[in-house]
Amino acid sequence: MTKAPSLALRIVGFLIVAQIFAFAIGWIATFTLGAYGLGYMVYSFDALAASRTKDMIVMSLTRGEDRRLRIEPNAELRAEIARAPLMRYAAFEAMTGRAVEGSAPELVPLLAKIVDLSTTHAHFNLPEDPKTEELGFMAVTRTPFGQMHIATYRQKFRFDDFYYSMRDEFAWLNAYIVAVVLISAATAWFAVRQGLRPLASVAAGAARIDMDSLHQRLPLRGVPAEILTLVDSMNGALARLDAGAARMRRYTANAAHELRTPLAILRARLEDKEDPTFKSDLMRDASQLQAIVEQLLAAARLGERQGPVDEWVDLVDAIRRIVADYMPLVIECGREIAFEGGPTPVVARGNRRAIECIVANLIDNALRAEPRGGTVLVTVGDARIEVIDHGEGVAPADRETIFEPFWRKSEATPGTGLGLAVARELMEKMGGRIAVLQTPGGGATFRLSFARGDLG
Repeated sequence: MTKAPSLALRIVGFLIVAQIFAFAIGWIATFTLGAYGLGYMVYSFDALAASRTKDMIVMSLTRGEDRRLRIEPNAELRAEIARAPLMRYAAFEAMTGRAVEGSAPELVPLLAKIVDLSTTHAHFNLPEDPKTEELGFMAVTRTPFGQMHIATYRQKFRFDDFYYSMRDEFAWLNAYIVAVVLISAATAWFAVRQGLRPLASVAAGAARIDMDSLHQRLPLRGVPAEILTLVDSMNGALARLDAGAARMRRYTANAAHELRTPLAILRARLEDKEDPTFKSDLMRDASQLQAIVEQLLAAARLGERQGPVDEWVDLVDAIRRIVADYMPLVIECGREIAFEGGPTPVVARGNRRAIECIVANLIDNALRAEPRGGTVLVTVGDARIEVIDHGEGVAPADRETIFEPFWRKSEATPGTGLGLAVARELMEKMGGRIAVLQTPGGGATFRLSFARGDLG
């Protein structure tokens, strides 16, 4: 198993990067504000060129045959002088304070006094120049020939001077920056670890939950606000799983209990073979069981997305076939069945097998409700199917609860109470709906409504 990445390490890493970025942006912002006279210190953009020109001066240092140091401008320094003709520079040996040959004569007398003070860094202006901004900079610099004081004056800004100047500033402050970053990282590591401690109780709570304890919820106490929504959503998911598992357990238990009734009736009929209605009753009971089982299978397939729910279905053709299949059973039961459908196809969106199962179940129920000698009417039209009987009907108070799982008017009512609940579930999966209405003159009319379609 791949080891999961550490959130604490990730946060600390982002913090270190953010601090470095903040140092850089803060330095640029401070200098820019100073360049426009908005900061507590006044700078000029030309001041940034000091670091780059200092490097060129160091690269131009050489020792002659007389063992004396001198500044012999290399190609880069000569190009810079051509670009900034007013620029001057000087170099002093740190140990002796002696000016290096090649230093600007106008700088040497003034800066020699500063070097004698052993200062590490100085800003200066020549007496004849204005004091509105600092034009010269001198700092102790490490060179191939040892420590030296390198001075530049009236250097000229170039965009890449931001990099060189920032590099030198950070070199001066590297110990401070490293200390701050390390201390901040250690503090952040400790803070994050402590802040994530409530997640340990959440993880422990999640580890205790299984299919037998879905009623438990993850603890919210002490959970940080940043992940409270996640834990709350997980509790919502557990609640939905719990409700689904409860429905499944109830469904399985009730199905096992309820299916015993028709099976017991079948067994009783088999023990009384001399009954004149034995064959028709047996066929009706077997048909009811078959319709319920097929509806359950159809619902399971659609629930697992193993069948389309929005295919085009010709309702006239599908229902005519179902009615024809029921003709032998209708005759045996002493009832009649009639089909009314137009000569043209009526197309709707759904799953043909599921629609056939629903209508078969409704016809079976209608045959049970229809008085002997009566006629069950099945009509198709306008993306709608109706199965009409002329029995006792359904009371207005029961027209919603009749679709609840295992609902029966009374314990004496035959059947399992599963068919209509599964029928509603299938209709909802197909984007349709099922309703029960009062048949004029008495009885129940079950109406299936579908999304309209067009064969063209």
